[in-house]
Amino acid sequence: MSRAVLRYVPHTIRHVCVAGGCGAESGAHDEQTDAQDWALRHAGRTGHDLFRRVFTDHARVTRET
Repeated sequence: MSRAVLRYVPHTIRHVCVAGGCGAESGAHDEQTDAQDWALRHAGRTGHDLFRRVFTDHARVTRET
């Protein structure tokens, strides 16, 4: 019987500029934490530490008087 050892180590995600990647995709997520969890699991399995993030935001148009 084999046993898995799980280690919980704090990590930080920061913005960087670079091209390239392994081609793996997390798919669309409604919550940012879900995408970050995917990235952290992928990093743990593969050792990859660079991810491209694509997101949308909301903007309000207000009339200037």
